[in-house]
Parts: sequence; structure tokens; C-alpha cells
Amino acid sequence: MTKINTVNDLENLRNKILEDREKFRATLVICGGTGCQASRAGGVIDEIKKELDNHGLNESVCLRTTGCHGFCEQGPLIVIEPDNLFYCHVTPDDVHEIITKTILNNEIVERLLYTDPVSGNLIKTESEIPFYKAQDRQILTQNRQVDPCSIEDYIAIGGYTALGKTLFEMSPESVVQEIMDSELRGRGGGGFPTGLKWAECREAPGDEKYVICNADEGDPGAYMDRCVLEGNPHLVLEGMLIGAWAIGASQGHIYVRNEYPLAVDNIRVAVQQARESGLLGDGILGSKFSFDVEISRGGGAFVCGESTALMASLEGKVGEPKPKDVHTVIDGLWHKPTTLNNVETWANVPAIMKNGSSAFAAKGSKGSKGTKILALTGCIKNTGLVEVEMGTPIKNIVFDIGGGANNEKPVKAVQTGGPSGGCLPVEKFDLPVDFDELYDAGSMIGSGGMVVMDEETCMVDVAKYFLTFLQDESCGKCVPCRIGVSRMLEIVTDITEGRGKLKQINLLEELGDTLSHTALCGLGKTAANPVLSTLRYFREEYEIHIEEKKCPAGVCQELITYAIDPESCTFCGLCKKACPHNAITGEKKQAHEIDLGLCIKCGICRSECKFESIIIN
Repeated sequence: MTKINTVNDLENLRNKILEDREKFRATLVICGGTGCQASRAGGVIDEIKKELDNHGLNESVCLRTTGCHGFCEQGPLIVIEPDNLFYCHVTPDDVHEIITKTILNNEIVERLLYTDPVSGNLIKTESEIPFYKAQDRQILTQNRQVDPCSIEDYIAIGGYTALGKTLFEMSPESVVQEIMDSELRGRGGGGFPTGLKWAECREAPGDEKYVICNADEGDPGAYMDRCVLEGNPHLVLEGMLIGAWAIGASQGHIYVRNEYPLAVDNIRVAVQQARESGLLGDGILGSKFSFDVEISRGGGAFVCGESTALMASLEGKVGEPKPKDVHTVIDGLWHKPTTLNNVETWANVPAIMKNGSSAFAAKGSKGSKGTKILALTGCIKNTGLVEVEMGTPIKNIVFDIGGGANNEKPVKAVQTGGPSGGCLPVEKFDLPVDFDELYDAGSMIGSGGMVVMDEETCMVDVAKYFLTFLQDESCGKCVPCRIGVSRMLEIVTDITEGRGKLKQINLLEELGDTLSHTALCGLGKTAANPVLSTLRYFREEYEIHIEEKKCPAGVCQELITYAIDPESCTFCGLCKKACPHNAITGEKKQAHEIDLGLCIKCGICRSECKFESIIIN
């Protein structure tokens, strides 16, 4: 590993790396993120290595395994540079053809191109695909440019130059001011002004201070931080280095969710490479600044995403939150001043320092600057990671980027912000992705989860799901959260099982209001949001469940029955064959019936029927 002792060494190394790359006629960029690995990307990578070796192309063709490209729905993905040819759904069996036709003969393998679902046209490059075209990928675009386990790749795209500028051209105070001027707000959920947090920590008394990267991402349907950390760990490290210089810290901690093994592996490699290169440790880049990082694996507790609970866990204690009467920027880790930001927040810092605060603040809405990474999941055609300018309307994300519902059924709602967020109806899709606008509407950006729901989604059941999750994940330290969430879950369960009463709706709102005002930590204070938002926008569903004992979406099992429509049924017998409880009777080519006494309402018959003859009453 080349030792980098000065800013000149860094620049010389970058020039050498770029010069060495001129020998490559092409670069095969393959997504090696968690999503594509689940789709056999590992087999594709192994096959590419074999083919390159068999054809003697190792010296002229570069293979770069990267982090997530975002379009998870289409993985495994390959981009072939310099023409940026985009291949999707690649399998190991496709590799020989890619090498022999595309690499050796400049022929396009058309069956691997992306097909526009609207026009039916084949699209050759990533930038032309609607999913990417409608985005503003400031952070995620770097994932395709670097192998996360190669510090040379990161240096080649200008990595650590922002650190050099910070150390030798700016004072710590001016760095803090630059972050304040950028109006960067924390991307972990609360949206607190990052510069203000840094300023308070810098001004706090004490010679020993800490910076922490919160990578304990636990929201259902959210994986933004995971993909940034596993795809571009040096970007996060550089952000932490700049933050440490600004507040006067010499030690940092990265707290990674235990369920993110690839992110853990890649950040460990990055830290080791940075140490060996002299970018972590004593006298960084020949300055008087010294800084190092430790990596800790979380135990999978959702509550440890809360700052004080995370710090307690780092100290070896039970991960429980503390009252916020004393701020962690004054009394944080080991009772020392501490600055904690999440992965995405740290990842924004190098670009702000390199390009200036005004460039960052030029994007976004009045109170929410820059871009935001979102995990788009649920009943949507194009699932994956998206990055949009703050202020982008929800409808643009769901329909222009996401392509709308994946089953052609009308989109009903979107849930933003995870368990701490809320559910917004399609009538509210003009709302922008903005911290304050979504909060006023009864939801929040949160860490960036965005789950799309269609008309077959029961909003009462959605509230029940998140309450169940929060009950399981509550640390139980404070009474409002421990008892309040459990009581709300009991009431919602009664409603979904036909035992609900109208007066319980008012009780739910009262409990939710009490919880939001009295719970100890931010997670408890927002625990009622899924219930309160569904009551605000979908109250009639609660009322139908209670008064008519029906579930309009046909989801709540205690309130539905299955039947066979004789008009559309062909009596093929597939449903009877699939039923695990032999609840369907009738001979082939003759009328079939469902015995409601035996039916467990598992829905297997409905999923097996090709003619949509199984109906829900």
C-alpha cells in the first residue's frame, strides 16, 4: 500500500492511477451489492474472471466489482465502459456471449438490454432508462465508479482531496461554518441541522471528543445506509475525518448493524487501507491532525438507532435511551462531547467541502437542501435505491421513477419514514420530499424508506404490522412506550378481528397523543405515527372494520371468507390440488366449493388460480 504523506503525494498517486488505466480498452462494471449477490452476481463475477483469462484479456479489460447501482429490480447489472452499455438480469450463462460479442467484436447482446415497459423499446445506456433519468444521483453515482475494497478507485475519482483542502486551507471554525451555510440536515430521521450540531460540539468544554457514524439502520424496507457503506466506505470515512477535524476529535466509532455483513467487511477493509496509506493515524497528510476509527457491530436492536441508546451500547451497557435534557454534543460517549451523524449525512460532507456550501444549498427546497436517498419498495414496478433532489413531489418518485403499481392496480398510499413515519394517501402525492412538509402532513422522511401500497392493502393491518414491530423492539424503559404501544396494538388487533368498537378510535388517538408527548426517546414519541396517520387519512377503513365487520381490502383473516365464482371458474382443479387442508371439494370439470369450516384462509388457492375465480367476501 502506497504511503501518502502529503497532499502532493495524494495528487501524484491519483495521476498515476488514471495514467495506468489508459491501457484498458474496456471496463466491466458489475454490481456486487447485497441485492445483486442474492441474484447470483457472485457466479457472474467468477465466470467473467474465467472468460477474461481464457481469452487473454486480463491486461486490456478491467473488471470492477462495485456496490449497489440502485436498480435492484433488474439485477445482476453490468455496465460496460467507456460506452456505458447497460445489461440487466445477467446470468453466468450470459458471460461468454458478453465477452465474445460485446468486448471482442463490439456487438450488442440485445436480449440483455433494458426494455422500456411503456414503449417496448430497447435502451442501451443507464442514463436513458426512466428509472435513472428522473433522479439526481449525487452520492449514489459514485457507487458505480469504485470498488469498495479499493482505496485507489476512490482516490481516482478525487477521494480525500476534500480532506486535504480542509486540513491545509481552512480552519476548523470555517469548516463548521461551511457546513452551516450548506444547510445540510441530518439524514437519519430527525433532520437536525448538521452544522449546528458540529458547532455546539466544538464549543463544548473538554479536550477529548468523539465522532460517531450511526449505521444501525433498522427500519423495515430501508437499506440506504447499508448500500452507501458497503458500496463507498471511503466516502463515509472522509466525511468523518473532516468532521473530526472540525470539532476537535481524535477518535471515531462506526456502529454497524450486525445484519449487514458485507457493509462490515467493506468498511473494515477501508479502515485498514486508510491506516496503511497514512490517511488514518498520526499526522495525517503531514498535518498535526491525528484520528483513528473503531468499528463496532450492533446487536440488532432497533432502539440502538437512537443516539443515546447507541452510545450506551458502545460503552458495553444495555442499549437504552437517556433523557434529552443534556445533549450528547456536551455529554455523549463516555460523558465526553460527541457528534453523531448517520452514514448518508457523513457521505454528503466531502462534496460540500470540495464544491462549496452554495453548490449544495442550490439544490432542494427552502428548508431541505441537497438530495435524499430513498429505498423504494412495496407494490411498485421498479424497486431499488433512488436519489432525488429534496423537494421532489412524491408522485414523481412513485410514478416516474417507480413506474407505478406492479400489478396494474391503483396505487392507494405510500408509507414514508419507517415505523416512525406515516401513511399518506394518493391524494397527498403532490407533497414534496421535505422534512417540514411531510411532518406537517403527519409523516416524516425518516431515514428514507418509502413503501408503496395498492388497493389490496388494508391500512388497519398496516398499522397493526408496525405496532407489532415496535412492541417487539421497544426497550421497555419508559411506561408510555412499554404500555402505550402494547395497548394500542391490543385495540387495533381487536378491530382487525371483529371485536372493535367505535369508541376505541378516540381512545387510539388519545393514546397516540399521550405517547408522542411523554415517551422518553424519539422512537417512542413517533411510535404512534402509523396509527395516527392512518386514522387521519383512512378513518373510514377503521369504521367499516368496526361497524360492518368487513375488511375492504380483503386482508384481515377474521373478517373475510373465500368463495369460488362459478361464472369464471373452469373447474380445472388447481385450487383443490393446492389447498393444504383439503377444504375444496368437487370433481374435475364439475362445480367446486370451499368448506368454510376447513378453510384456514391462507390464500394459496387464490394465488394458484389462473382465472381469478377465487373471490374474497
